[in-house]
Amino acid sequence: MDLLLWGVLPYLVALVLIGGLIWRYRYDQFGWTTRSSQLYESRLLRIASPLFHFGLLVVLGGHLMGLLIPKEWTDLVVTQETYHTVALGAGTLAGIATLIGIGMLIYRRRTVGPVFLATTKNDKLMYVVLVAAIVLGMIATLTGSTTPTGAEHNYRETVSIWFRSLLVFQPNIAAMVASTWQFKVHILVGLGLFALVPFSRLVHAFTVPLHYLFRPYVVYRSRDQVTPTPARGRVRGWDPIGTRDNDKGSK
Repeated sequence: MDLLLWGVLPYLVALVLIGGLIWRYRYDQFGWTTRSSQLYESRLLRIASPLFHFGLLVVLGGHLMGLLIPKEWTDLVVTQETYHTVALGAGTLAGIATLIGIGMLIYRRRTVGPVFLATTKNDKLMYVVLVAAIVLGMIATLTGSTTPTGAEHNYRETVSIWFRSLLVFQPNIAAMVASTWQFKVHILVGLGLFALVPFSRLVHAFTVPLHYLFRPYVVYRSRDQVTPTPARGRVRGWDPIGTRDNDKGSK
């Protein structure tokens, strides 16, 4: 079971993520969007969206730093106690902001009629998995530093080593097995969220408007100066339906 969960499942999820993104881009480019509902309601969205997105950026940044940078490297700069204190404080604040933001977005989607009507079953599933991943991540951060036996647990000596081993296609399953249940559940739900990304509105996270850097300048040209005809208010030089000929004929 451990081999399946920590040695095979991550690669299957990666295949679903990459293959799903390619399929979505090729066959559903018009659906590659969040389906914005700002037109229906903007007051709550103006607060909830920045809270969620900026909080999530900090959370993702913390994950990447904790997973990719070996503990031995940061020990050369700061002590483990300092690192843990800063990571715990910043991670908790970012997690709370993200959770408040997603809570407000869900409240808005449930209480604003047109927004609720535009909510699909896929959206509902995505919100459930996303909230579960955030909550479980906070639980792991706050309570996952101690094993059931009371021993101290540092995820950078278990989860991080396992994650980096996946990148070189040599899964260190023993490192992940040594982790606490909080981190294991959080990771499993996180893998489920990644597998869901290509088939949900979360796909917009992979939209980077690089083409804007290379597009040609937009040239705005004014129309030729025209003078309205005093008698009928028509524009001189513009006769879309041949009214002048009709006028001439009527005379």
